[in-house]
Amino acid sequence: MSIYKMFFAGSGGQGVLLMGQMIASAAMLEDKSSTFFPSYGPEMRGGTANCTVVVSAREVSCPIISEADCFVAMNQPSLIKYESILKPGGILLLNKSIIHQGASRSDISVIEVPLSELAAELGNARVANMIMLGAMVRASEVVLPGTVERVIRDTFGVKKSALVDINIQAFNYWQN
Repeated sequence: MSIYKMFFAGSGGQGVLLMGQMIASAAMLEDKSSTFFPSYGPEMRGGTANCTVVVSAREVSCPIISEADCFVAMNQPSLIKYESILKPGGILLLNKSIIHQGASRSDISVIEVPLSELAAELGNARVANMIMLGAMVRASEVVLPGTVERVIRDTFGVKKSALVDINIQAFNYWQN
């Protein structure tokens, strides 16, 4: 891997920015360079949220991307608005539970993840983003799953230790 560019998009409250932060943190733990560039609307929940993450073996000079190797779409408006950012041959991961239209392109790999149903199986709707993060990490191989598990532990830490196990379980739940 010389450089890998990712784009995450959805509604505020879906954990889009957290997914990006975790990938960037995992890359740094693996001695890779990374950038995390968030963007969100003024609303606390329900507004738009997206971020770019760039991971490279060399120093990353710019966090802004014009095309992505991987795009995570958490809702229909994000898919419609940003599908074109994905380069030919790229990976699109979409939240099949609320995206019913699907991809409009045939030059990409599409992974449909039924997040709401899987999170319900785990008994916690709030872990849908961790399920998607696990699917994305396994599809892209941009960082090692074990490194992300470490980031999950560090992120929730002592103050939210009760959330560590369910989030790691969710991260490992999706098997493509």
